[in-house]
Amino acid sequence: MPERLERTFFARSVHEVAPELLGATLLVDGVGGIVVEVEAYDRHDPASHGYRGPTRRNAAMFGSPGHAYVYRSYGIHWCLNLVCDREGEPSAVLVRALEPTCGLETMAERRATDRERLLLSGPGRLCQALGVTGEHDGLAIDAPPFELRGRTVAPPVATAPRIGISRAADVPWRYLVAGSRFVSRPAPRG
Repeated sequence: MPERLERTFFARSVHEVAPELLGATLLVDGVGGIVVEVEAYDRHDPASHGYRGPTRRNAAMFGSPGHAYVYRSYGIHWCLNLVCDREGEPSAVLVRALEPTCGLETMAERRATDRERLLLSGPGRLCQALGVTGEHDGLAIDAPPFELRGRTVAPPVATAPRIGISRAADVPWRYLVAGSRFVSRPAPRG
């Protein structure tokens, strides 16, 4: 079984961490799967929640690496991010999609669908299926209810522009497992 990833894994550039999360296994209370899609947001990125400085909403981004930053998008969906870099320098990886492997019945019940491809495809669906809410904001990623295990094999990685943002939208900081049917949106061809 792959070893658990500790908080120290996140104490480096978000651009190193993000692609290395692909193929890792993320569980929340034993429910989850293999990371197949993430997006990177660094401290100099105008699309990052930490770009304009700390607020009550983004406080976890300015904290220690290896913690969850959970926020509500458009007042509807929760989104799970994993804080990177050094304390006080806000960078995070948005977890966009997982391939479901553990707790499929629980996820299907939470999402009211048994279509595996739709259980964890997209950050809002992912949080609903995993039961992630604002209560998880600021929690350490290497302690319950989270479990994060390293990958056994490095998957083929594709890059693409990030989704659902208006600033720095053309930057290819979305990392995907190439060919995965579980990503929220395939990488553009070419």
